[in-house]
Amino acid sequence: MSRILPLINSPTDLKGLTLEQLEQLSREIREFLIKSVSKTGGHLASNLGVVELTIVLHIIFNTPYDKIIWDVGHQSYVHKILTGRKEKFHTLRQYKGISGFPKTSESIHDCFNTGHSSTSVSAALGMARARDLRNEKNSVIAVIGDGALTGGMAFEALNDAGRSPNNLIVVLNDNEMSIDKNVGGLSSCLNRVRTEPIYFKVKKDLDILIKKIPAIGKQVANTIKKAKGTLKYLMLPGMFFEELGFRYIGPVDGHDVIALKKVLSMAKGMNGPILIHVLTQKGRGYTPAEESPHIFHGISSFDVETGEVIKGKNVQDYSSVFGKELMEIAEYNKKIVAISAAMPHGTGLSEFAEKYPDRFFDVGIAEQHAVTLAAGLATEGIKPVFAVYSSFLQRAYDQIIHDVCLQNLPIVFAIDRAGIVGNDGETHQGIFDLSFLTHIPNMTIMAPKDYEELRQMLRFAIDHKGPIAIRYPRGQEKEIGIKKCQPVEMGRAELIQKGNDITIVACGRMVHTAVKTAKELVKFGMTADVINARFVKPLDSKLILASAEKTKNVVTIEDNVVIGGIGDQILNEINEHNLSGIKVKKFGFPDKFVTHGTATQLDSLYKLDYQSITCEILNVFQVGRKFVVIKN
Repeated sequence: MSRILPLINSPTDLKGLTLEQLEQLSREIREFLIKSVSKTGGHLASNLGVVELTIVLHIIFNTPYDKIIWDVGHQSYVHKILTGRKEKFHTLRQYKGISGFPKTSESIHDCFNTGHSSTSVSAALGMARARDLRNEKNSVIAVIGDGALTGGMAFEALNDAGRSPNNLIVVLNDNEMSIDKNVGGLSSCLNRVRTEPIYFKVKKDLDILIKKIPAIGKQVANTIKKAKGTLKYLMLPGMFFEELGFRYIGPVDGHDVIALKKVLSMAKGMNGPILIHVLTQKGRGYTPAEESPHIFHGISSFDVETGEVIKGKNVQDYSSVFGKELMEIAEYNKKIVAISAAMPHGTGLSEFAEKYPDRFFDVGIAEQHAVTLAAGLATEGIKPVFAVYSSFLQRAYDQIIHDVCLQNLPIVFAIDRAGIVGNDGETHQGIFDLSFLTHIPNMTIMAPKDYEELRQMLRFAIDHKGPIAIRYPRGQEKEIGIKKCQPVEMGRAELIQKGNDITIVACGRMVHTAVKTAKELVKFGMTADVINARFVKPLDSKLILASAEKTKNVVTIEDNVVIGGIGDQILNEINEHNLSGIKVKKFGFPDKFVTHGTATQLDSLYKLDYQSITCEILNVFQVGRKFVVIKN
C-alpha cells in the first residue's frame, strides 16, 4: 500500500479516507514524529498519544472555521503536521523555524497561542460567547489534559462554562500523566472512572429504562437526576463534571478511530457544554516513550533504536546540583521540605522525593497553590523550598505578594530556567522574574555565577529569616577561571577583577560574559572593574557606587528584560545618591517577547554576546572611530 502522509497537506485531505487508511496514516505519523523529534528534540510522548484523536478532530470539525484550542500546546505536533507544516517540521523549535506550540502568526489553523497549562477552557468559552454574540454557528473545542486539569484556572473555567448556555466541547485527554505521574484527588477520581463502562451508552440505557416505568417513570427520572446518593450516582461515572453542568460522554478509547468519530459527531450535534473523556496512552507506538513517558515528555535529540539521548547524558547541570545540595542539607535540617508543581524530575527533586517521601509535596500543575501551601507550612515552623521554572512562577505572582512577602515568611524560591531557556520560545523564556520580584517588599534575590556559588547560596537561603529567591539558568555552568568562591554574605557583591576605565556589573550566567568582555576590552586599552552582583536585591550599593565614582562609566549585563532589572536598580541608586557625570549603559533583553532558539543564538540576536557588548562599550564610552562586531 502506498504511503498516505505525503498526500495530506490540509485537513480536507482526511475527509474521504477509509478506516484502514486512517489507521495506516496514524502509523505513518508516529514514524514521522519519532524520526523528526529524534533530531530536533521536543515533546514526543504527548504527541504520540494524541495521533488518532487529532486526526478525528480534523475529520469531524473544519478548522479554521471551527476552533480547536490545545491546552499547553505541546501536544499540537500532529495538528501542525495535518495543517500544512510537515515540510517545515525539520525546523521545529529551531531559530527561525516553526514553534513547538500553537502560534497564530504561524497558521490560520492555530486560533490561540498557548504554552502554559490550564488556559484552554477559558479561551474556548470566550470564543464561544463571541460566536454567539455574532449569531454564528461554528464549533469551539478545548483539548485539555488531565494534568492541566489540576490547575486552578481550569476549574474556574469549568465552573463558569458549566452554567453557561453556550455550546462548547471540552475534550479531556486523559493519559494519567502531566510531565511526571499525576497526583491528587482528581487523578484518583479519574482513575476510578477509567474502570467504568462507556458512560454515554449506560446513561442513555438507564434513562430509557426508568422512563418506561408506567405512570411514574418521568417523575422518577427527574428525582434521580436531582438527588445525590441515588442510583445514578452509584452507577454512573463522570458525575463530577455533570454536577458542574456538563453533559459527560466517556470514557472513550482515544486510539479507536470509529469510537472517536461516533462520539465527536454526537457531541457536535448537542447543545450546551459537553465534556468528552478520552483515554490515551502517552508515548504510544514507541516502546522507550511508553516505558518512560516522563523522560520523553520533553527530550533533546536521541537515538531512535535505543531511545538514549545523544548528548548530555548524565551531565551535571544547575538543576541536579541544586537537588543534590538540598538533599545534603535536609539530612541534618529536619524542618526542610521540598515542593514541586508537577516537575520533580525537571527541577532536580526526584532523588529528594525518593529519599524523603514524607517531606516532599508534588501539588500537580498548581503553582498558586504551591506558594500558599509553602506559606502555610512556614507559619508552623517548617522550611519550605519551592523549586519552579521561572516562567511558571509568573502564575503565582499574587500569592508571592499577598501570602508570602506581606507576612515576611521564610520560604526559599529555587527559580530554575531563569533567563533564556531556548527552544520552547516566548512562553518559556525566564526573562521577567527579576522585574516582577525586585519591587516586592521583604523579598531577597540572589543569582549564582556557577555551581559552587549556587551551593553556598542555597545554604544561605535556608538560614534566611524571610522570603528569598535563588534564580539560576538552564544547563551547565560556564567556567570563568575563578578558583575560589568567596563566602556568601547578605547583600555583598564580589569584585572579580579591578580596572580603572569602566565598571561592569553582571549577575548569574552573564558574569561569564562580563569577564570575557573585560578581557576583550584590554585589547583596546581599557581596563574594567568586574563585579558579580550576587545579590540582585539588596544590591551592594557601597561597592558598586564606589566603582562607578572611580570609573565614571557603568555597564550592566543581565539575562532579564532591561525594564525593571538590575540595570534599572543601579541607575536608580546613582540618581538617589546624586552622583553626577556617570554614564550608564544597560544590556539585557528588550521590551519584547523573545523567540525560540539556542541561548547562543539569542544572545547574539539581542547583542548580549561579549563581542557585541565590547563593540557597544567602545562606541558609547570611547570617542573616535566607529567599531563594528567581528565574530568568529
